[in-house]
Amino acid sequence: MTTERNATMRGGNRFKLAVFGSNCSSGRAATKVPERWENTFEDNVRLARMSDEIGIECMVPIGRWKGYGGATNFEGSTFETITWACGLLAATRYLTVFGTVHVAIFPPVLAAKQIVTADHIGQGRFGLNIVCGWNQDEFDMFGLEQDPHDDRYARGREWLEILTRMWSEEEPFDYAGRYYQLRGVTGRPLPWGGRRPILMNAGNSVTGRTFGARHCDMVFDQPHYLDAARDRIVETRRVAGELGREIQVFTSGAVVCRPTQNEADEYFRYFAVEHRDDEAIDTMFKLYLNPANQRSMTREQLETLRARYGAGYGGLLAVGDPDTVANEFKKLADAGFDGFCFSFVAYNDELPYFAQEVIPRLERMGLRKPFRP
Repeated sequence: MTTERNATMRGGNRFKLAVFGSNCSSGRAATKVPERWENTFEDNVRLARMSDEIGIECMVPIGRWKGYGGATNFEGSTFETITWACGLLAATRYLTVFGTVHVAIFPPVLAAKQIVTADHIGQGRFGLNIVCGWNQDEFDMFGLEQDPHDDRYARGREWLEILTRMWSEEEPFDYAGRYYQLRGVTGRPLPWGGRRPILMNAGNSVTGRTFGARHCDMVFDQPHYLDAARDRIVETRRVAGELGREIQVFTSGAVVCRPTQNEADEYFRYFAVEHRDDEAIDTMFKLYLNPANQRSMTREQLETLRARYGAGYGGLLAVGDPDTVANEFKKLADAGFDGFCFSFVAYNDELPYFAQEVIPRLERMGLRKPFRP
């Protein structure tokens, strides 16, 4: 067992791989097909061990408290992410496992203690995905009202400052902020190895990207327009660099890999078009998309967007034979992305073929090195 913090995430492969969303029923595919991800803990452990054995860098969960409805109640059955990470870290050796934490829901002292516990279970392999704001419908379950958009990141800065002070200062301290007023704060043990866990943030707004660049080690960006993504990646690295920090930029999507392009296209049409959960997708559209933008789309554009949401939250779609999928990953790497968080319809059934066919191609492209435990 390594004693280095988050060893697979720091340095290592030029292009990193992350399994995304397996803590939720149906994963990230809003589909009604019977083989969709059921989300048992036993299947999550199997997936984590398989990912560990083939050199996948990390697993990233979705912080979800309430399903999207529809015929499947998409993502209606979910595991809380820090406790989920504890179980997977105990079952693996090399994999970094993230917890996804909503700042306003988790009081900072409680969050710091939970995170350190998970971190010691994994001996330095826990990662923290910070979410400063999200879906008011979920916050209603906790009796909470979200802050105005930019204020969410101001709260996040205070929250993170409290955690980092708990993880570094010897003496108890008081904290007098706008959002938190705390007295006699202390916390032991420190994170594994005395260094904080690796931090991730997925804010897409200018304020969110700035927060990530200033305070986190990893941020997300959208892949749909690679030229625009290149510019945003450069700007994110510039902001981080001015603070003397290095940052990794990831993006997300879904993979459908089959021996032939035709087989991949047919399966995509089967689960993401013919059997998608349109009611759940309607709920996501209300949350994510400006209605005016939807009305301005042609029928064909809207149908394409629905298929993307049926497959993986509207993220990048890598659909095809192994060469095609590997080339899609290379496009991301060439645009400046450091890694890809991806999902499958049936994770445990599809990951072995991906590992057998796509990962060796990425190695031949110089994006990854053979994994040697």
